Amino acid sequence: MALLKAHKGFTRAEFIDYYEHHHVPLILSLAPAPAYYARNYLPETADSEFDVLTHMRFADEAARQKWLALVLADGSGAAEDEARFLDRSRTRSWVVEEHVS
Repeated sequence: MALLKAHKGFTRAEFIDYYEHHHVPLILSLAPAPAYYARNYLPETADSEFDVLTHMRFADEAARQKWLALVLADGSGAAEDEARFLDRSRTRSWVVEEHVS
């Protein structure tokens, strides 16, 4: 689970467009898709600390580690692409244990 903030200067529409039509396809080209990969965009407000909550689910920890190794490999371009549209200094992420009712 990650909370992400757009770079200053991106409108909400530009941010969503870049994430959905450039970054997501890049990530999905680097490694098999997670079992679940959702982007939940927050309503646009001037005081919002974050712009999107990204939720990924993997079959198990081994699958998550394998995915991370592929996406974060030298030359993958993922980190460089994130730097184009995200304020990476504001990124917050966690591995969570999900319980569903």
